[in-house]
Amino acid sequence: MTTVFAQAPADSGLKSLPKSNRNGILEILRMRRDPFAFSEARQAELGKISAMNAFGINIVTCAGAPAAEQILMNKEKAFANGPAWSFFIGPFFNRGVMLLDFDEHRHHRHILQQAFTPKVLKGYFDEMQPLIADRVSRFPTGRVKMLSEFKELTLDVALEVFLGVELPKDEADKLNQAFIETVRAGVAFVRKPVPGGRWWKGVRSRKILEEFFYANIDAKRAKQTPDLFSVLCHAESDEGHTFTDADVVNHMIFVLMAAHDTSTITMTQMAYHMAKNVAWQERARSQAFEFGDSLEYDDLGKLDVLEAIMKESLRLCPPVPAQPRMAVRDTEVQGFFIPEGTLVTVPQLTNQRDPDYFTHPTVFDPERFAADRAEDKGHRFAWMPFGGGVHKCIGLYFAQMEIKTIMHHLLRDYEWSVPSTYTMPMDYSALPVPKDKLPVDLRRRA
Repeated sequence: MTTVFAQAPADSGLKSLPKSNRNGILEILRMRRDPFAFSEARQAELGKISAMNAFGINIVTCAGAPAAEQILMNKEKAFANGPAWSFFIGPFFNRGVMLLDFDEHRHHRHILQQAFTPKVLKGYFDEMQPLIADRVSRFPTGRVKMLSEFKELTLDVALEVFLGVELPKDEADKLNQAFIETVRAGVAFVRKPVPGGRWWKGVRSRKILEEFFYANIDAKRAKQTPDLFSVLCHAESDEGHTFTDADVVNHMIFVLMAAHDTSTITMTQMAYHMAKNVAWQERARSQAFEFGDSLEYDDLGKLDVLEAIMKESLRLCPPVPAQPRMAVRDTEVQGFFIPEGTLVTVPQLTNQRDPDYFTHPTVFDPERFAADRAEDKGHRFAWMPFGGGVHKCIGLYFAQMEIKTIMHHLLRDYEWSVPSTYTMPMDYSALPVPKDKLPVDLRRRA
């Protein structure tokens, strides 16, 4: 069932890649059902680096930390983000920072970075903390679907901190649904706007988001406020370069999606693991009570128990499960020939369970990040939930700040549990989320 993919040039010293002859769409479906079993079987048959054809394109999976480092550090500039990500999400997140490359990417990221400096982050923190404390205090109790609660809360934070606007619930819900549909559209099998399909919904939702941001951009340019929308409207590079209206809209749609979904996924995983591992929930709660009702910005770095839980949850389920790149010229990965135009992908979802770096890799064990073990330091790309290289997540410090603040207040106000026999059923068809939205027994603390 295998053949050779793209014969390596004679005298190049490179190896030719093995390629699966199985139906590519069926292989993608197998991977979505159980990515871990799929990866294990595929590596046993073909090795860490192998090819397939799906959606009419050649896709090379490059597993392992050394391959991840080579591709994402991209020292030879042989790989590009834009052509790869654009295949999946281009129509929906057009010209977001992750879809730009080389000099253009550097230019945009330099301006965008003004929205994530320590001083600006502290301003976001001061804005979000009272909102988070209030919203968490009003969580329902009893049988609660945590994914839904976290998603609603992160949208509230995004509207306050990123947009600086107050919206009626129906309009906030409309925006929320638009973000969900744009994300899910990227993995549609039918990649044309057939009415009712994922792709069609994504195109429709992108238009909704554009209309919202263009309707509000003049007000944001007219007056500086502490939200991200305003910061991007007024941000300048050292050379005095600023963003056009189209730049602001494109970056806002992308950054808001990234902040909204990735934080929600991470907190859902943390809540699940703390429900299944009550001792860790109690350790985190005990530390939470070492601080006041409200955190100070400098307290965030002291929440080491919560940080270990967060890092282990990110290891077991990174919110973005893979990093695609396109080869922009003939090149190689780990000695295998990769021709120009090939889409390569770094599968961090499975990479982060590599037994070469992590002991008992399927077990929830936050202690593996302790200084005396430091399993994530076995290779600089063994643990990489935020990506790596020049495209490493620009909002990673904001995300960690938001996640820690929300979980801190949740631990102080509530306890939660799941039945001992419960295992969270995962949907890997787009970004990884629980099919049942993680129902827990949420109880208010006395």
